[in-house]
Amino acid sequence: MRIISTAEDLAEGGAHLSACEPRFAHALALTGPLPLRRRRDGFGELLGAIVSQQLSVAAADGIWRRLKAARLTGPRKILAASDEELRACGLSRQKIRYARALAAARIDYAALRGAPTAEVVATLTEVPGIGVWTAEIYAMFSLGHADVFAPGDLALQEAARLLFDLPERPRERVFRAMAEDWAPWRAVAARLLWAYYHVEKQREGIR
Repeated sequence: MRIISTAEDLAEGGAHLSACEPRFAHALALTGPLPLRRRRDGFGELLGAIVSQQLSVAAADGIWRRLKAARLTGPRKILAASDEELRACGLSRQKIRYARALAAARIDYAALRGAPTAEVVATLTEVPGIGVWTAEIYAMFSLGHADVFAPGDLALQEAARLLFDLPERPRERVFRAMAEDWAPWRAVAARLLWAYYHVEKQREGIR
């Protein structure tokens, strides 16, 4: 299982994608070198992903700043906090429930570091509030998996619509099948599409 750890890994993946698909070469010429976007793994990253669900990047960043200021980013703190304290940071009732479920799940994050993507997704999606998108993003950025994609992401769908001149955004199932051609560097394809989205839309597509 290839892990993306350095800018050189991204460059290798970008070169592979550009050789296989001329539109990726065009996108890469516009975006320049891709951001690594590696993150820490563990509870805090998954809590951040829950916060980001169905929100703009700016809105999610604001909530996360308030949670950090209130020191409410660890599992024990989440379980001990009142609903009022969590709502004051911007969490909805549903996201409070999801945050508490994650805190109570006692996931073995160290064990996930060596697990294949399918196992990571299966483990994480057992927790209420963590869907396939969240699990795939975690595998991509926190664990560095090189061949994972997130076809349910709206910014990726819009970037693909623009880059491949599609009549509409590809639906998740169609997009997942489309991305199979980009193996074994689907995570680099995702980074490239997010970067292309930023160039075209002048806003971030991923937190």
